[in-house]
Amino acid sequence: QVELVESGGGLVQPGGSLRLSCAASGSILSINAMGWYRQTPGKQRELVARTTNDGTTYYLDSVKGRFTISRDNAKNTVYLQMNNLKPEDTAGYYCNIEGRRNRGFPFSSWGQGTQVTVSS
Repeated sequence: QVELVESGGGLVQPGGSLRLSCAASGSILSINAMGWYRQTPGKQRELVARTTNDGTTYYLDSVKGRFTISRDNAKNTVYLQMNNLKPEDTAGYYCNIEGRRNRGFPFSSWGQGTQVTVSS
């Protein structure tokens, strides 16, 4: 079983910054992709940023130039640096990591979610 633990959310004023972290632990053989999603009440979860082993990186149009996804492979951790935050970025943020467990079985695990609130 692969467990993800998120941290870094909170309340910030417009224009401020936050850094989210998501660390994976368990019987991990390899990680293929790491991403961040967000969700607000009554809406579907949307992909905010994602990075894969082949170097491909995706950003939601509304966060391009403000958010940066990065990873520390040695620590099985993915980060989301969020700058110039706007009220519309307010949401629950969830990390997702895909890979293979020991013996090669694939996994796709989710973090518990962390709330980001942008308000003055």
